[in-house]
Amino acid sequence: MTPRTLTCLVTEVEDLTPDVFRVQLEGRPEAVAHDPGQYLELKLAEDIWVPFSIANAHAGDGAIELHIQHWPERDNSARLRELLQVAERLTLRLPGGDCILDPDSTRPLLLIAAGTGFSQMKSIVEAALHHDPAREIDLWWAARERRDLYLERLPREWAAEHANVRFHVVTEVKPAEAVVGERVSGHRGRIDQALAEALEDVSGHDVYISGSPGMVYTCVDVLASLGLASSRVFSDVFAYAPRDPIVPTLGSLVREGRS
Repeated sequence: MTPRTLTCLVTEVEDLTPDVFRVQLEGRPEAVAHDPGQYLELKLAEDIWVPFSIANAHAGDGAIELHIQHWPERDNSARLRELLQVAERLTLRLPGGDCILDPDSTRPLLLIAAGTGFSQMKSIVEAALHHDPAREIDLWWAARERRDLYLERLPREWAAEHANVRFHVVTEVKPAEAVVGERVSGHRGRIDQALAEALEDVSGHDVYISGSPGMVYTCVDVLASLGLASSRVFSDVFAYAPRDPIVPTLGSLVREGRS
């Protein structure tokens, strides 16, 4: 899709946690069309555009959902929060990004997100379940503390309603209450460690990863040792922070481990 610049109505701004808020926008349905996994850019000033993953699959109703992490110490974050408190309309540029759900694939989905990276995975899950309600989906969501999983109830609902969906909670800090639920499991530590301990073979999966470059490539390296196919792993990080190769060979991982 060719990127378009448009103005959307701000219909709701909701605090999900003290640090994360959800923004609901509304525009012309044909103008806000996007593929699941894509992002938009929000205009803060004449020459300042800030990217955010679109958190909902396109449903033809003109709705756009964003999940925004607020960092008080960052100028752009503070400016955006102030803008959203007073603005009735926002200028957007969309869609962007090639990390999109492959409409022709029926392979099991392995979705890995850190923090508000969940927003991108939310749109992918919604689209996948719409097109193929029986498709196997494993969603891994990592955060420092459980309270940072700002919409934990939603993937829990997916897992409860669909026998083919599993939700994995990963926190660095031990939660006060055990993570339990139907097709819900808890893991403690870093996300790459949790993946290494829990998974055996990912060669048949489509893998989508959303997070910082360091987090994404650390997960890629773990999954490479478990049979990850380089043509079946997707992340926006590959475009804005590329490395060569994106997926290392098993032999190079072994050599690096010995050095």
